[in-house]
Amino acid sequence: MAADRPERRNEVTAQIELTGELAGELELAEATAAVQCAESAQSTDPASHAAVEPIGGGYAVYCGPGNPVTQSVGLGLRGPITEQEFDRLESFYFSRREAVRVETCPMADSTLMNFYKERGYHVSEFSNVMATPTNLDTFGSPSPGLEIRLAGREELDLWVLVVGQGFAENQPVSQEILSVMKMFAMGKGTECYLASIDGRIVGGATLARRGRVAGLFGASTLPEFRKKGVQTALLGYRLQRASELGCTLAMSIALPGSVSQRNMSRAGFQTLYTRAKFERPYTDA
Repeated sequence: MAADRPERRNEVTAQIELTGELAGELELAEATAAVQCAESAQSTDPASHAAVEPIGGGYAVYCGPGNPVTQSVGLGLRGPITEQEFDRLESFYFSRREAVRVETCPMADSTLMNFYKERGYHVSEFSNVMATPTNLDTFGSPSPGLEIRLAGREELDLWVLVVGQGFAENQPVSQEILSVMKMFAMGKGTECYLASIDGRIVGGATLARRGRVAGLFGASTLPEFRKKGVQTALLGYRLQRASELGCTLAMSIALPGSVSQRNMSRAGFQTLYTRAKFERPYTDA
């Protein structure tokens, strides 16, 4: 994801101590967002055949074939995974002719890794889970002419289009991606923000409240308006809003070495751990 470079925060961010309990809290926050996305799909598009099943302390989520939300999150963080649970996981996806994909925290119980080895899984992706306290923000005021505001429910289509186009660079954004983003935007506890420069909408971002954790996702800027402080302003606004909502921790997820990771690090986010996505393809055999 291309984005503006946030300035360094003026205060040194206190180091967050990673514990199994905290990892479980963060993974559950993301899993809840995926569950609510599936619930939104169930209510607005029955043809999606969206489904959710609690398994092994986490959730298996299906939002359609090849959908980025179609994966499992949070497994193995509340104790060992049984063979029966792992069988249910595979059946959930294979019965829908879909590959099994599991976002796996390194603090998950070792039984999960044993099943991956026994059943021929491979790692298809890594992602960094990053976090920062919400009470250390000193971003300052946005540049003149730059404003951030909450998007109304009637503006969700506008928000989806702007943010989606920011992700897609200079190519038209696909309808599938727009649909996924709107499902996330409609989730309970989710707020969407629009950024404008001199009255023109130029970017947007999301805050998803899950207990004391504020998930910061879906931030992008239209290509021609980058390097104008838009992402810095969106980040500062969301951290302030998260604090107002009673959230003490903000989290985000980025690919290792990506522009997004570098930007979040400069803004004071700490990489707590790196997840691996384990995958087993569906076969007719």
